[in-house]
Amino acid sequence: MDDLLIVYNENKTDIIDLVNCFNSLTPKLNFTIEKETGDSINFLDISIHREENNFSIDIFRKPTYTDSIIPNDSCHPTKHKYVAIRYLHNRMNSYQLSREKMNKESKIIQDILHNNGYNASTLKSISSSKKQEHGTEKHTGLSSHTSEKKPELSRKSSEILE
Repeated sequence: MDDLLIVYNENKTDIIDLVNCFNSLTPKLNFTIEKETGDSINFLDISIHREENNFSIDIFRKPTYTDSIIPNDSCHPTKHKYVAIRYLHNRMNSYQLSREKMNKESKIIQDILHNNGYNASTLKSISSSKKQEHGTEKHTGLSSHTSEKKPELSRKSSEILE
């Protein structure tokens, strides 16, 4: 196990005691704490933002992030080139982003494609060809975002934030 995210109520949990307890389990593991800064924390590839009675998420990119993917004009097989594009699109649709953050991420993906020599219709063409190949969106993971979806994080947030 590499990374853990623990959401806790500061009034009920002494996080230092909890980390010490984890560290006492075995000398081979060393747990450390990274607390939120300014009501947010980055965890893996997302930023989690604490709001009044909820959590919201956004895609996180490290400061060293570059928008390099296999360029369109490379000699790599087309299916290899499209893997990164599908990954970016699937990631955007896997997390329950707000409409504003979804639009922002979509723009970032379009910029990545442009900066690597792909035309604006590449993402649509990849997503349509996969839908036709498998017959449904469900198999590709390239599903549309709907505003009715709730972030997984928000389900228990009212209990945690009480």
